[in-house]
Amino acid sequence: MDLPSDDDLRQLGEALASAALAQHQSVATAESCTGGWIAKTLTDLAGSSAWFDCGMVAYSYEAKQALLGVNPHTLEANGAVSRETVVEMVSGALVLSAATLAVAVTGIAGPGGGTSDKPVGTVWIGWKRRGGYPRAAVHHFDGDREAVRRQTVAAALRGLIDLAG
Repeated sequence: MDLPSDDDLRQLGEALASAALAQHQSVATAESCTGGWIAKTLTDLAGSSAWFDCGMVAYSYEAKQALLGVNPHTLEANGAVSRETVVEMVSGALVLSAATLAVAVTGIAGPGGGTSDKPVGTVWIGWKRRGGYPRAAVHHFDGDREAVRRQTVAAALRGLIDLAG
């Protein structure tokens, strides 16, 4: 497993910045398992205020509901780590921001918290363009907590680059 390095993440952020600026797009993030790492990666770049709108960290069920408008029934029926939840998270990020593009992540980074249905390393990522339909993908990342989170940030950024282009 080749983990993305800090330099890899910076390069992905720079690619997103170029695409967002060229297309007059702006970005919002809604993060659970990454705890704001995607937003940090993006705002580490000089000039990010020209295309980065906001980032929300919603770790608990209550925060997902209050900050992003995730329906309590969605969480009860599907859990926080599900397609349904990440779609509501990414949609909520666009409702609550001025951004034109959004990404949301929710997963089990470990070392605990995994189940047979959702083992450690299970991560849902959602992307959405304002006025468009959400896209979501499940990933099963290997490694420790740091590795799962690092791979999540890279996958989230790659999807945003695709969406911005």
